[in-house]
Amino acid sequence: MAKWIALLATLTLTAACAGDGAAREASAAAEGGVLFVANKQENSLSRIALDTGREMVRVQSCANPHELSLSPDGEHVALGCYGGTAVEIFRTADLSRVKLIELGEGARPHGLVWHSSGSLIASAEGRGSVFVVDQPLGPSPLVTESPAVEGGPHLLAVSPNGRSAWGTAIHSGEVVRVDLGRGTVTHRRQLGGETEAIALAPDGSALWVGSNAENKLYQLDPETLEVKAQFATGTTPIRVAVSPDGRHVVTSNMRDGSLSVFDAVEGRLVRTIPVSGSGESGQVTIAFSPDGKRIYAAETFASAVAEVDFASGEVVRRLPAGRGSDGLAVSE
Repeated sequence: MAKWIALLATLTLTAACAGDGAAREASAAAEGGVLFVANKQENSLSRIALDTGREMVRVQSCANPHELSLSPDGEHVALGCYGGTAVEIFRTADLSRVKLIELGEGARPHGLVWHSSGSLIASAEGRGSVFVVDQPLGPSPLVTESPAVEGGPHLLAVSPNGRSAWGTAIHSGEVVRVDLGRGTVTHRRQLGGETEAIALAPDGSALWVGSNAENKLYQLDPETLEVKAQFATGTTPIRVAVSPDGRHVVTSNMRDGSLSVFDAVEGRLVRTIPVSGSGESGQVTIAFSPDGKRIYAAETFASAVAEVDFASGEVVRRLPAGRGSDGLAVSE
């Protein structure tokens, strides 16, 4: 009897250790995070596990998918259908599609922000407007349209309180501020040619806008759109991202394959990171990891995403994705 008790105890302990091991492996995988990539040249969406660098699943999406945004709880990811009229929503766990929200004829949604309030805000370049989608996962989402700017907005930033949005119009070189509650444009500012990149400081204290034609980054007052400062960047700063702690602002320079890194507090260029060092990679979208330790750069022409250690500037690896990898979102 004593032998059987000892054997039973050993088996129980072994099973428990195995269970703990599986739990640890699952935890490690979760800690590695997940990268989502919109592949615009093949109309697909990829899910890449960052612990292994493997693409776990790729699904078909709407035409010409661009910007991505994660839900506040991280359980869903929204995608702007730049070649169509809708926003698609997928489960992050398996990329099963759960929702298609139509915005109207000619919408061509591009910029997308899933706000902490739960609302989805989308720029509809084809209609020159901004849409707010309340309760996007509910049975009957409430869709509201606000006029913004002709030929835009292309990209979008939204205030922490969700009351204001800012958008860029590439061809006119304009930046506009939209009062989402009233549905009106409150301010306009003409900047250098081909204004496209836009990002807001996490606390809403500064608005950052890039000019592709001038190779400049502008710092604007978010309320008045007054220009506070301007900085020279690499060639064609097509995207801009602010680090999670708000300390650094980074431009993605498409035509020289680099990142320009600015100190937002001191207001100066602190370094340039050569990612590919060439315009042949087609570097476009950039996104920080939630902890700010990594920055990801979509290399559209290479159908890959470069993972960069932000502290050292070293390109750690390149993650294969679908053709035309562009829009990015990173979860913990």
